[in-house]
Amino acid sequence: MPHHVVVEGSGPVCVLSAGLAMSWFDWDPLVPLLAPHRTVVRFDRPGHGLSGPPAVAPSAAGEAHRIAGLLDALAAPGGPAAGPVTVVGHSIAGFHAEAFARLHPGRTAGVVLVDTSVEEHARVPAAPAVRTALARAVAATLSAAGAPAALGPLTRRAVVRLSRPGLAPDPAPAALVRRCYATSRVLDGALLENTHYQAVAAELLALRERHPLPPALPVTLLAAPTSPRWTARQRTLADLLHARLETVPGTGHLLMLDRPDALAAAILTQKPPAAPRT
Repeated sequence: MPHHVVVEGSGPVCVLSAGLAMSWFDWDPLVPLLAPHRTVVRFDRPGHGLSGPPAVAPSAAGEAHRIAGLLDALAAPGGPAAGPVTVVGHSIAGFHAEAFARLHPGRTAGVVLVDTSVEEHARVPAAPAVRTALARAVAATLSAAGAPAALGPLTRRAVVRLSRPGLAPDPAPAALVRRCYATSRVLDGALLENTHYQAVAAELLALRERHPLPPALPVTLLAAPTSPRWTARQRTLADLLHARLETVPGTGHLLMLDRPDALAAAILTQKPPAAPRT
């Protein structure tokens, strides 16, 4: 299954993974702030952006291993230097970033969670195969009716506006939005990830029991202060992960669009991996 990957900059590697139904270009405001100091790797998960359609239902371990596989591919001759990476996960991709750190601790230099999803008591829903089949059937029905072309870009624009303070507009170029969101592929990917959201959250809870984070690993949570309850949940997660929590004023859920400067500072102030001795 082909993955769309964009690599820019130089220095220690930083991997950016966007939230549900988001694309590589949603990190555009952040990349110029990181690229002078980091090799920035952006990729689209299956059914997102320009990557191929999803072949299987998502899982926390599967997404962690996907990041590891991408790093393996990029470490080939001519690619970024091998070594521990900072992994940045937004929203549901916060699950994936944490899973990567737990399952691949030797490859993790730091974790930054951006208004990450939080599920304290998630349970695996029954009949996952049935849920997958239903999600695919809904996607197929909507696609046959022409919904992606008619409503996909408009829905994307509306969701971004509703996720930003003051209903700020979506800065993504119209051509890219139509190229991605007018497709059945992205509809299928979004529905599949949404359908298995609770299962992925429950899997991460299990990983926390079996795979502790390295004790010295720097972990930072950036949260939008959208409500006292949300801030309290983010604080509880930060305590659990022994992480630093920073609430960022003037932001909504798409913090990388509203305050890329704050996100860049959080990434760059984490101590980079030490250079190997020769």
